[in-house]
Amino acid sequence: MALTLVTGPAVEPVSVSEAKSHLRVDISDDDTLIGTLITVARAHVEQHLRRALVTQTWDLVLDGFPGAVLRLPLPPLVSVGSITYMDVDGAAGTVSAGDYVVDTDEEPGRVVLKSGETWPAVVLREAAGVRVRFTAGYGNASAVPAPIKQAILLLVGSLYENREDVLVAQGVTVMRIPFGVQALLMPYRILRL
Repeated sequence: MALTLVTGPAVEPVSVSEAKSHLRVDISDDDTLIGTLITVARAHVEQHLRRALVTQTWDLVLDGFPGAVLRLPLPPLVSVGSITYMDVDGAAGTVSAGDYVVDTDEEPGRVVLKSGETWPAVVLREAAGVRVRFTAGYGNASAVPAPIKQAILLLVGSLYENREDVLVAQGVTVMRIPFGVQALLMPYRILRL
């Protein structure tokens, strides 16, 4: 199984102006840096949660057809654009959308074969024979849950204030914020596929 990003999010879940307000930054000198930190924080949060935040399109590549149910990673699932396959002779095919149901209510979302339907009876090429193109994410930035946005802001703040991997100082106590990023993200983390 491999995942490939086809179309990334058009916007970040947190704007530069929101981050600057959180950081209490009034100048525009660091706008590019803050924008980059937002992207880095969003990518980290998505990886930790195993979710897509703002709408994006992905390809899931499989060696073969699954059973009757195919769970798609990176919820929330919005839609399935296509399920295509390549046979051993290099001929491409598409599974008819009428053969399956897309369940966007379940988390993670899934594709379920309709009663009496089967996957195409072809000999697939040896590797990467099936490709599922799907769209995932909460929608636009305003639809991303507030705790997730706050976790991104906390990460941006930490990255902005601590630009090195190690903090070295005399007479400084380093401690983790008790109600930090992990606590904000825990209810949204996907633990199984």
